[in-house]
Amino acid sequence: MIKMLSNGELDLSVLEIEDVIDIELLQKFQDNFATGMNIASVTVDKNGAPVTNPSSYTRFCIDFTHSTKIGDDRCAESHKKGGEEAARTGRPYIYTCHAGLIDFAAPIIVGGQLIGTILGGQILTAPPKEEKYRKIADEIGVDREGYVNAAKNVYMTKEENVRAAAEVLFIVANALSRSGYEQLKLSTMSETLSDNFSQISSTMEELSAASINVTNNQHNLNEEIMVVKEISVEINTILDSIKSIADQTKMLGLNAAIEAARAGEVGRGFGVVATEIRTLSQNSKETALKIIELTNKIQESVNKTMDTSSSTLETTEQQSAAIEEVTASLQEVARLAEELNLMAKHK
Repeated sequence: MIKMLSNGELDLSVLEIEDVIDIELLQKFQDNFATGMNIASVTVDKNGAPVTNPSSYTRFCIDFTHSTKIGDDRCAESHKKGGEEAARTGRPYIYTCHAGLIDFAAPIIVGGQLIGTILGGQILTAPPKEEKYRKIADEIGVDREGYVNAAKNVYMTKEENVRAAAEVLFIVANALSRSGYEQLKLSTMSETLSDNFSQISSTMEELSAASINVTNNQHNLNEEIMVVKEISVEINTILDSIKSIADQTKMLGLNAAIEAARAGEVGRGFGVVATEIRTLSQNSKETALKIIELTNKIQESVNKTMDTSSSTLETTEQQSAAIEEVTASLQEVARLAEELNLMAKHK
């Protein structure tokens, strides 16, 4: 089982042999090795369950020892003890099984964790003692003479040859497991890298879209500021007209006052109206001048705002361009990470 820890590392406690070694390749190597060395072998997981088919098992074991429950249980117990000792030492362990054959257990270890064991052997280092095997046959419930004859056909070699064979299996199996483990780490890291870059790329795309909106809004703001500036110019034009009218009105009021003075008592009322007209025109002029002063300040503020806005627009346009470049780069890196991930998965 492939499981990630919170720190991003692989959880070795649940790692299975199938996760790091191609079982089909292991089976082929195991079969060829067993045939070439005339030594039986099988690979089991950390719980003792077989993950490969037995290679070159002897008739002594298959047809007799494993044919009864007692014999099968004795074999299982023997292999368990051998496997435990191999796991404890971290090295191949040679032992004599319950039936007197020489066996071995070669641990498969990844990162200090046992993920499986290669069990093998089923050989003798000396001719079998017939009475011993007749006794074992009686204990496990198999034919005595058949068991003895099967023992005589067991391959016989030196114990150092068994040790050498176990060492070769140990070295090759652990080299395969280390290579597979590194490849698995590469795959998970590249997958995580690909996912992270995809998230970053998506975020950058959102930022890019947002920056484009900001740029567009800044353009719109500039246009609105220009409209305000144009309106203030129009207001000043209108105020100039009002000021001119006020000046003309004042002159008319002055002329009316002169004519009212010439008319004497009859023109007194008209003189009052002329005075009010002159006062009104003066007030209108003063108001127009105040408004002109304010609109001038508005124009100055608008001009400053335009300068700032233009600078901001330039900055946002540069940011938009930079974000687009970064987004393009991230997409390229994400693509490379995905290719790396695919390469890691195709062992």
